[in-house]
Amino acid sequence: MQTNNSSFSKNLFYGLLLIPAISAILALNHFGFFFKSGSAGAGILILIAIYFNQLKHSKDIWMILAAFLFSIGGDWFMSHKHGDAGMFVAGIGLFFFAHVGYLSYALLNGRVKWPFTIILLSGFLLFFLLKLYPGIEDKTLMVAALVYLLISCFSLGAAAGLKAEPLEKWTYIFGIFLILFSDTIIAFREFIGYKELDFLILPTYYLAHIVITFSLMRKNFHSRRIILTRQPG
Repeated sequence: MQTNNSSFSKNLFYGLLLIPAISAILALNHFGFFFKSGSAGAGILILIAIYFNQLKHSKDIWMILAAFLFSIGGDWFMSHKHGDAGMFVAGIGLFFFAHVGYLSYALLNGRVKWPFTIILLSGFLLFFLLKLYPGIEDKTLMVAALVYLLISCFSLGAAAGLKAEPLEKWTYIFGIFLILFSDTIIAFREFIGYKELDFLILPTYYLAHIVITFSLMRKNFHSRRIILTRQPG
């Protein structure tokens, strides 16, 4: 009976992922910034609900909550930049701190996978030097873009070194990959003028928050299952 109740509760919480999914759909149909922030905002509320009794001792979860919060702030600046380079830089800055949160979470639960990170970093640095650098005239924006590129690569490299059960690990990696993928398309649009892939920017960005939220939900439910199986009787 306890197992059935636990499964029902778990499925009920997984069902909450429909909230950020619906918010993302509404955002894609231009229902306003409230819904644009919904994938990260709902993720924050879901994770607080699930980890409520553990937050005091869960520094890693706080890192993701902060990352989602910074993402909402960065998205606000990006949504209101209207060609203002200062707003663009501010948005990049907040997204940088979001990646610090993602990176910190991965490091608190694993380590950087260096061979993969070095290959990834080498590829993106070449991309920056050959494609992005020639199209960036503002030096502040150039530095911001380069620093953000570095933290993004380290974030994915650390995600690859996450020590967790397979589904939790690979969904987290996929979530960070989606953010990097979305940001790369933004770079193509902003600095190269290539806009053919713009339709993928927001869907992948919203999906990233949903997938990362799922990964942390999985982490919680998996750890509970381990505790239950270790109990006598």
